[in-house]
Amino acid sequence: MSGAVLVIGAQSEIGQALIGRVLAEEPESQVIAVSRSSCPDVLSSHVSDERARLVWLRCDYSDKQMGEVVKDCADLLAEKQRTLSRLVICNGRLHDAMISPEKRIEEIDREALHAVFESNAVIPALWLKHLKVLLKTHLKGKIPAVIAVLSARIGSIEDNGKGGWYAYRASKAALNMLLKTSAIEYQRTLPELRFIAFHPGTTDTPLSKPFQRSVPEGKLFTPDFVAASLLARLSEALAPVEEEAGDNRKRPPARFVAWDGSEIPW
Repeated sequence: MSGAVLVIGAQSEIGQALIGRVLAEEPESQVIAVSRSSCPDVLSSHVSDERARLVWLRCDYSDKQMGEVVKDCADLLAEKQRTLSRLVICNGRLHDAMISPEKRIEEIDREALHAVFESNAVIPALWLKHLKVLLKTHLKGKIPAVIAVLSARIGSIEDNGKGGWYAYRASKAALNMLLKTSAIEYQRTLPELRFIAFHPGTTDTPLSKPFQRSVPEGKLFTPDFVAASLLARLSEALAPVEEEAGDNRKRPPARFVAWDGSEIPW
């Protein structure tokens, strides 16, 4: 079986760059993309070509449609005889026309807090729930695979030395806890499944545009650079663990890593 990659939140800049990289560098890989939006023009040729290496599924992220998308994924994997080895959840929100990061606790707004948690923590957690049946049936506890979510260093409780950005910071911390807790449960039946909370660094996307002036030179990354870094971290997660004789240490169920592979404290 050839490999398949599932990218959820595929309309995001990092999601699109990730899909583009896989299609360009892995001619035998199948990509399944999930998004509220239709496939962007830059990727549409891969949907319409005769090999259909990119399948784009629309989803409104309701529980009902999430379940339907997971079933569609299962059918597609069976039809194309593909092994799903990499899953990436790219959903996230920092700001929009009505929401800005809070500098002081007085700026916390109930509706904004709910909206940021919905995008950054609730939706990824619901995907982890819905994907369990697919992964349990598809991987059968024996096939190595990895799930990555787009987290952020700002979600590290231990690393919080500046304060502020209440909703974004807390929602990413919640995402990390939801991922780590899911990893512990998944490991009981799928011991070969790895989990990564991935910090992409400051990426040149609309999410970071209002805050780029304070980014040090050389630390504002392109989506393509981040996609390449993420693929490298996924490959590391899938690599066999080389254990020395008498070394009984187990691979942790989940890791929190930066774009360069360095560990971040939870």
